[in-house]
Amino acid sequence: MPGLAGTDTSGAEVLAQKPTGTVLLTITGSVAGAAAPVTVQLDQAMLAALPQATFTTTTIWTEGPQTFTGVPLSALLAATGMTGRAILARAINDYSVEIPVETWPSDGPIVAYLRNGKPMSVREKGPLWIVYPYDARADYRSEVVYSRSIWQLDRLELKP
Repeated sequence: MPGLAGTDTSGAEVLAQKPTGTVLLTITGSVAGAAAPVTVQLDQAMLAALPQATFTTTTIWTEGPQTFTGVPLSALLAATGMTGRAILARAINDYSVEIPVETWPSDGPIVAYLRNGKPMSVREKGPLWIVYPYDARADYRSEVVYSRSIWQLDRLELKP
């Protein structure tokens, strides 16, 4: 089935699709050659069709090690073709935080949509949560990184 994880579907092909499920994430930003900002909406199946990362880490908000699966922010940006110096991430309650692009190493943050193999409810900080592999590097365990770990994420805006 096209658009599912493990297929050869490119990010561009995935993002050209229309969501058939509930929209979980809306991304807005500039794309080279476009006269106006572009908006992309993604549902769970579309997110699952993009490059994936899974890691186990502890967090300051949960008990014990947790396994998160999602799309690396760097892969999400590459799939959209959008450019910018930072992302303004917003939650469903309008909490927002700016995350500079240069702070995303290849092993960095993901837009997690699974925690311990299951979708996250709003009550469980879902349906989307920007999560870092906190246990992998000491610099991921800082006040700044924790503040960028936005849960109940629903919008990303690329800032020029």
